[in-house]
Amino acid sequence: MLKTLTSFFVLFACLLAFAAQAQTGLGNYQSGFRKQGNAVFFSAAGGDMQLEFCSPAMFRVRSSWDRKFPENEPYIVINYNWPEVAVQTQELNDHFLLKTDQLHIKVFKTPVRLEVYTTDGKLLNADATGGANLTKSGEAVAVTKQLQPDEHFFGFGERMDFLDQRNKKLRLDVGRGKGLPHHVGAYNILKANYCPVPFFMSTRGYGIFFHTAYPTQWDMGNSNVDSYSFIAEGGDLDYYFMYGPGFPALLNSYTSLTGKTPLLADFAHGLHVGTYSGGTWGYEHLTSDSYVVELGRKFRTYGIPADILHLDSTWRIFGKQGGKGATSFEWRPTFKNPKGMFDSLYAMDYKMVGLHLRPRFDNGEKLNLLAQAQEQGYVYQEKDGPGEFVNYFDEKAVDWWWQHGVKRIADLGARFLKTDEGSAFGALANESEKVGPTGEDIKWKHNVFPLVYTKASFEKFQEHNNMRGMAHTREGYAGIQRYPFIWAGDWPSEWQYFAPVIKAGLNVGMSGVSYWSHNMGGFEHVADPELYIRWVQFGMLSPVAHMLGMEHPNYKEPWNYGEDALRNFKNYDLLRYRLFPYIYSQAYVAHTTGTPLMRALVLEHQDDPNTYDITDQYFFGSNLLVNPVTTKGAKTRTVYLPEGTWFDYWTGKQYDGKQFVHVLTPLDSIPMFAKGGAILPMQPEMIYFGQKPVNTITLDIFPHGTSTFDLYEDDGRSLQYKKGEFAVTQITSELTSQHLNLRILKPKGNFKPASHNYLAKIHWAGEKAPVGITENGKKVAAAANAAALDKKDGWYYDVQQKVLWIKTKRTNKEDITLTVKL
Repeated sequence: MLKTLTSFFVLFACLLAFAAQAQTGLGNYQSGFRKQGNAVFFSAAGGDMQLEFCSPAMFRVRSSWDRKFPENEPYIVINYNWPEVAVQTQELNDHFLLKTDQLHIKVFKTPVRLEVYTTDGKLLNADATGGANLTKSGEAVAVTKQLQPDEHFFGFGERMDFLDQRNKKLRLDVGRGKGLPHHVGAYNILKANYCPVPFFMSTRGYGIFFHTAYPTQWDMGNSNVDSYSFIAEGGDLDYYFMYGPGFPALLNSYTSLTGKTPLLADFAHGLHVGTYSGGTWGYEHLTSDSYVVELGRKFRTYGIPADILHLDSTWRIFGKQGGKGATSFEWRPTFKNPKGMFDSLYAMDYKMVGLHLRPRFDNGEKLNLLAQAQEQGYVYQEKDGPGEFVNYFDEKAVDWWWQHGVKRIADLGARFLKTDEGSAFGALANESEKVGPTGEDIKWKHNVFPLVYTKASFEKFQEHNNMRGMAHTREGYAGIQRYPFIWAGDWPSEWQYFAPVIKAGLNVGMSGVSYWSHNMGGFEHVADPELYIRWVQFGMLSPVAHMLGMEHPNYKEPWNYGEDALRNFKNYDLLRYRLFPYIYSQAYVAHTTGTPLMRALVLEHQDDPNTYDITDQYFFGSNLLVNPVTTKGAKTRTVYLPEGTWFDYWTGKQYDGKQFVHVLTPLDSIPMFAKGGAILPMQPEMIYFGQKPVNTITLDIFPHGTSTFDLYEDDGRSLQYKKGEFAVTQITSELTSQHLNLRILKPKGNFKPASHNYLAKIHWAGEKAPVGITENGKKVAAAANAAALDKKDGWYYDVQQKVLWIKTKRTNKEDITLTVKL
């Protein structure tokens, strides 16, 4: 705690020093204006500046006070080579004008500063005047910009404090927070900084990515209502400016710099189960391989879908030097037959079993990997000699770590790692008094470390498994979306942490990360059964569904929390597996565009101020609005429906948008709304992926106007989708006063999906009942009831439920048009 307070006061002193020291701006323009390729150069009295265009809507700003620009770093930004951008340049009396087909940029001469406009003359963003816009003070560099009265800011990574960061101060530096008791320190939602991302989006239609790995400070109008600023504690001044104007377009631009998220394997969109193998810390003697096998069998016995298991830290003995915080790669003696454990789980159709790991080597009883790594120079140097952290910045060290450590468990059957404690490099670790490496380069390597650490396990296992990679990590920084996925950290099973965890998912989604999870039900402490039920409802409708808890003996398996909890868990888990075609199609959208699976309402409604502070609702993909219940004992809750038409997912009741509504919240139901026109492709119930062939895809449809959905399919496992081996089926719903047309085109693309037909489940909100159905112009026979459609094509209208069922005769081998006459 003392070290934490000391670090805080040092940081505070640095900020005061920055304010007190003479700040050096670039000064007035002197000479050197020229265009070379996509770059435009300027020399000022105090240094040089260059603008590099990445696209007509995005450019990079670099300023150097020693007139030298360092080489491009390889860790955060992965794309520096851009096609030629058509830029018109013109020198005028007091400024230079740079024009693309989307932006007009004025570079003023006295002093050098920027103003950015749309092509029709709307001011997007302007540097502060008076020479204080681009400054250097000691090693710190800063940017100050004018704050417009109507703009609000979103992004900044995985934060649990606020959604709209206007008028706030932030510090971005990877860390979990320190100190006990639990209501402060490690469980302080204001300090949690597991995955900071120095990127934000403004409601004025632009975004800024501060391209630095150094700790940064952001004052978004807190100190001055007319300006905002961002400061890096070292390095050069380097940022990207991008224009949307929509937030989805900004995320597309940002992830084109730092990388798109790859697709996880199909089964990884199912349930992930974490376990302490029978005994958490203090109960390690109770762990065993037989416990893990029985746990896997119990999920199958209950018929609860699950596809992935991971063993947390007590699978291994704690080493001689690093204690709980280091990795010996040596199994506990209670694991009599680890290979048999893996084999048994895979025989039960679990697809991946992984192990928890920390980034420090240690010596065990039989293995002395730390001593070997120190001798060969594969651990990072610390103040007094070789340390314990694997040097993941060194490819040779990564290869040695794999060959002598990780491959031991991979050869037995482990297929991924849960890479914990990425924040401990150059900072106080969670279960240790050691701070690891220190020095000037650690200031920036500390934030990059989670990237290289997670990348190592992701890439090594991807190659070893000959399957799409997966890395389960807690810490990240800009670019972590390339090695999915992140979980939100170990938040206690208490009501006060439930809503902030939702906020973390919204913020990280607006920062380029789509695959994100949390410990549903919470991590530490025995959960209130009601909290457990509500958290599980949210968890099953999260980008990644993940369960882990450490409170002995009541871990987070559903049978530990009563019959209601068990029933709730199974029902929502089954729903998630049924929603797989929808979830997987939306994951592909995230892969190609950067738009996340879990979307804050403001992401799609940035012009609606009502959405700016909504932190307990989200879009799950493009068609579902999910509204978790975060208040104990709540019988109702208020929901905001954005502009448009909405349908209660459970009842089909229709609502107009852009209004707040009050809804009932029975314990077994999470309020959920379908967008007008929603098309939700679903598969049959399964207790693991591949349990049965998908002979029929159900299309859950809420007709309204004209809407489309692209059903994405590929082989689910390989990397061939990156080479174009996928198929897209376009589905269109068109409702008029005379008819409903549902068109399902045959798949287009290089991948050939398995043959299946379709079952349309149409929520009929209109007053007129359907009077006749045709498929490709031919009359469809009516069925006696909905159950009859399990065996043959036909249609049935459920008058009580107001649901129209239509089973197609044709399969996805041809185009299908269903017409419902009114």
